[in-house]
Amino acid sequence: MPAYRFEALDASGKTHTGLLEADNAKAVRSQLRGRDLVPLAVQAVGGEASAAGSGASFSTRGRRVFTSTTLAIWTRQIAGLVGAGLPLERALTALSEEAEDNRQRELLAHLRAEVNAGSAFARALASAPREFDDVYRAVVAAGEQSGQLGRVLEKLADDLEERQALKAKLIGAALYPAIVSCVAIVIVVFLVTYVVPQVAQVFAGGKRALPFLTTAMLAISDFLRSWGWLLLLAIGAGVGLLGLARRNEATRRQLDASLLTLPLIGRLARGYNAARFAGTLAMLAGSGVPILKALQAAAETLSNEAMRADAVDALAQVREGAPLAAALAAKKRFPGLLPMFARLGEQTGELPLMLQRAATQLSAEVQRRAMQLATILEPLLIVVMGAMVMLIVLAVLLPIIQLNTWVK
Repeated sequence: MPAYRFEALDASGKTHTGLLEADNAKAVRSQLRGRDLVPLAVQAVGGEASAAGSGASFSTRGRRVFTSTTLAIWTRQIAGLVGAGLPLERALTALSEEAEDNRQRELLAHLRAEVNAGSAFARALASAPREFDDVYRAVVAAGEQSGQLGRVLEKLADDLEERQALKAKLIGAALYPAIVSCVAIVIVVFLVTYVVPQVAQVFAGGKRALPFLTTAMLAISDFLRSWGWLLLLAIGAGVGLLGLARRNEATRRQLDASLLTLPLIGRLARGYNAARFAGTLAMLAGSGVPILKALQAAAETLSNEAMRADAVDALAQVREGAPLAAALAAKKRFPGLLPMFARLGEQTGELPLMLQRAATQLSAEVQRRAMQLATILEPLLIVVMGAMVMLIVLAVLLPIIQLNTWVK
C-alpha cells in the first residue's frame, strides 16, 4: 500500500503529523477520524497521489536525504538484514521504524510501498534518482537478477565506505595546508595594512630617505588600502568566470585536461579518478552487470571530463570487439597500472578481482602521494609565512636602526 504524510488536530487543538499506509487518501482520513483526529492535510509520500508501483517519483526539497556517509551506513544495514534472510519489505519496514530523520522515514516508506506493490527494488530506487545514482541501481538490479541481493549489497556498502574513506583522507591531507595558508594571508594583510602604516607615521616627517624595503612595504600597504577592494572584486570575478566557463562541456574538458598535466595535482587527479573507475567497474562486473553497461556506468563516476571522454572512447572500442586492456592502454591519461591488471584479468578470467586489486593499489598510491605532498607543504608554508613576517618586521625596524645611527 502507498504511504501518506498527514497533518491532523486532536480534541485539544494539538497538531499531529506522521505517516500512514492505506489504499488511498480517503482511507487515510477515515483512519484519522477513527483515532478522534481531524485531518488537515493528506499527501502521498513522494509527490502527488498515485498508485504505488506506477513509477511515481519521490520528490525532495532542498538537500538530499542521504549524505555519502549515511548512504553507506544505510546500505550496510539493509545488506545485513537481507543477508540474514529477512524479506526486503520487512527490512525496509524495520529501517523505516528506526530512522530518526523524518525525511529519511518518508523515503523508506515510499520504497516499501513500491516494493509492496510488486516493483523490483532497483525500480523502486529509480523513483528517487537524487538519492540513488545509476551505479547504485545497476548493482542492486544485478543482485536481484542473480538472487544474491544481500551479498551484492555488502559489496556495494564496502565500495561506498572505501570511496568515502579515500575522500576523507584526501580532504584531511589538504585541510592543514589550507588553514595555514588562510591564517598566513590574514596575518600578512593585517600587518601590511595596519601595523606598517602606524609605525611609518613616526618617520614621515624626517628629512632623510627611508630604507628601500620600508618604502616598498609602504607602497604595497597604500595599494592594498586603496585598491584592495578592487583586487578582491577581480578575484571574485575570475572565480565566477571560471565557473561559467566550466558550464560549457568543451571548455570544461580542456580545463580538466590541463589539470592532468600539472606536476603534482595532475598525478593525484589521475590516480583518484582511475581508482574510482576501477573500483566501480570491478564491483559492477563482479555483480554480473554486462561489461558494456558496467563500462558506461563506471565512466559516469569520473569527475574529470577528459578522463570521462577517454573512458567513453574505450567503451566504443570494446563494443567493436577490442579487449578492455587494449582499449584502456590506448588512453594515456589512465595510469599504466590499470590496463596491466585488466590484461591479467582477461588472461586469467578473473577480471573483477584484478580490477579491484588495481583500484586498491591506485587508492593506496593516491593516499601516499597526498600525505607526501601535505608533509612537504606544511613546513614550506610555515617557512614562507615566517619569511613574509620577517620582511615586514625588517621594514619596520630598519628606520629605527637607521635613526639610532644618525643620533650617534
